[in-house]
Amino acid sequence: MKNTILDIFHRRYACHAFLPDRVITRTDLDIVLEAGRLSPSSFGLEQWKFVAVSKADEKTALQAACFNQPQVGSASTVVVILAKTAELDPDSEYVERLMAREYPGAALAPALANYRAFHAATDIKAWSIAQCHIAAANMMTAAAALGLDTCAIGGFDPEAIKTLLGIDGDRHEIALILPVGYCADLAPEKQRLPLSELVEYR
Repeated sequence: MKNTILDIFHRRYACHAFLPDRVITRTDLDIVLEAGRLSPSSFGLEQWKFVAVSKADEKTALQAACFNQPQVGSASTVVVILAKTAELDPDSEYVERLMAREYPGAALAPALANYRAFHAATDIKAWSIAQCHIAAANMMTAAAALGLDTCAIGGFDPEAIKTLLGIDGDRHEIALILPVGYCADLAPEKQRLPLSELVEYR
């Protein structure tokens, strides 16, 4: 099992050219999305929403909004990960409903007070986007386990994407673009710094 987990991480890499005619199944796509849904989130607030785009014309438009990166247009499906903003207001029904699950009974009131203080002191948009990146990482790993390929796209015009998909900018921010499909090229050997350069044991 340990080797299997590491094999998945060795397999995953950023695909820059997908096979445009090879379509992933809805079952596999839903597993990838489920990996995102099941991801951990600060305060249990599930800061993400996923828009799965498979229509050719919308993918072409998304590619243009991502500085014409070809992997966006050639992927089978492009998952646009939205970061919630308005719903994270401490007085929102959303916050109370989700935090009541995490902090039941008498634990809820102090947890809400703690969150209110956190919210006042934090760049909520940036925090929400960072939370979405946790979900994105899990989705990429799940895709690799299924034999699928992905590429995390952080370079895009957020306003163009909001317009294209009809996203309410007062409620959501664009966190990440995640093309999913089958890569046209073989994965190169994984290149990473060794643990000896990255880890300090104490």
